[in-house]
Amino acid sequence: MAGLKTQNAITLKGSTEIVTEFFNYGINSILYQRGIYPPESFTRAQKYGLTLLVSTDDQLKEYLDNITSQIKEWLTNMSLQKLVVVVKSIHTNEVLERWQFDIDCDKTVTSETKRMKDEKEIKDGIKSVIRQITASITFLPLLETACAFDILVYTDKDLDVPESWGESGPHFVVNSEEVRLRSFTTTIHKVDAMVAYKKCD
Repeated sequence: MAGLKTQNAITLKGSTEIVTEFFNYGINSILYQRGIYPPESFTRAQKYGLTLLVSTDDQLKEYLDNITSQIKEWLTNMSLQKLVVVVKSIHTNEVLERWQFDIDCDKTVTSETKRMKDEKEIKDGIKSVIRQITASITFLPLLETACAFDILVYTDKDLDVPESWGESGPHFVVNSEEVRLRSFTTTIHKVDAMVAYKKCD
């Protein structure tokens, strides 16, 4: 039937799963597109109607699993404010790119809350953000040096943070251009994306 929409009841748990999964695929996409890891260390995965690339590097997978499980906890208790992927030169430690994902949580939500939201609409929103990450190679300057990455997470101030997470500075890009990317919402969590990169001299 034309125009049929599937209204799904979105819960806090469901919303958390959706956003956590997006971060896992989004971070993998950035690491692949920006050449932080060799292309042969990625494998194809079908998700959101797209062919995505995910790392097969065991150390990286373990690192990202640890991060995403902690993110899931912070999304569930509504304390995650933003997640940032920083790309920097291995030789000089200079920050070359800063991918920022701002998370807006509806703090009126409880574990009992159910929101109606078209599942296709959420997936289409995520798909458009990931497509922009993939297309970023068309406007981002070539990374001409070997690079590493860091993940920074901003949470509410009164939060107990695991010992494995150290305090860090904001790692801003000096002399930067910024490009706003799309956003998506589950009605419980809204994610806005942007990338800042070093202007070419």
